[in-house]
Amino acid sequence: MPEYVTDADDPRLADFTGLRDVELRKSLESERGLFVAEGEKVIRRAVGAGYPVRAVLTTERWLASLADVLGDAPVYVVSEEVMQGVAGFQVHRGALASMERLPVPPVAKILEGGSRIVVLEDLVDHGNVGAIFRCAAALGVDGIILSPRCADPLYRRSVKVSMGAVFAIPCARMDNWYDGLEEIRAAGFQTLALTPDQSVTPLDTVEMSDRVALLLGSEGDGLSSRWLREADEQVCIPMSSTAMEAGVDSLNVVAAAAIACHGLMRGAADPVSKSISQN
Repeated sequence: MPEYVTDADDPRLADFTGLRDVELRKSLESERGLFVAEGEKVIRRAVGAGYPVRAVLTTERWLASLADVLGDAPVYVVSEEVMQGVAGFQVHRGALASMERLPVPPVAKILEGGSRIVVLEDLVDHGNVGAIFRCAAALGVDGIILSPRCADPLYRRSVKVSMGAVFAIPCARMDNWYDGLEEIRAAGFQTLALTPDQSVTPLDTVEMSDRVALLLGSEGDGLSSRWLREADEQVCIPMSSTAMEAGVDSLNVVAAAAIACHGLMRGAADPVSKSISQN
């Protein structure tokens, strides 16, 4: 049965406190092993991906629409005002669920089952990470590997921007950035480092092997000099010469990721074929 709560400081709502306070949330979510899914569609996708529901915070308006996915989890019903007081912002999608995190697989698990993967180095913006997950999942990429300093894909903003795509694509995090590419190469992956440098090989002309890892760098600086050197080949997305002359010499990381993921899938088995071959 739902429990009606009238006080934003009620301790039962502690999983949902201060959702805009990044440092608070990092500490709280790590300590409790949880993340927050926002909105009915994202909550359904998280449940469908096997994440257990810890608790739900919602308003009366959204209660009935979620009834079939909540199981035995406690459901706290509040007013719009209390919801905003707890979360720190107006929750337009009307419902929040705290979910139990599942164990993160080792990098080797992502490598053993994939032919096209994306590797992110030090992307710290949660929205960008979520958007890249959405691009990669939509275009059929097999998995994503994060460097140790990458933003958490299960942070609320990442999950929200991805529209739940973070649950649809396998992901692992490196323990060691410095030697992180060695394990990927040892698994037989050709490593392609994306850079805005127009003097390197255009991505659409690269001869790709059966297993390819696309390396994407941070929002401002791009890939580190070490990863650029260690990659098998540096590649670029060709830019318009007119735009270059006007000073537009690169794309933002999400736009670049979308184009590059599309190019990465050239020559790979399409998702339907892969699904059939695995059954």
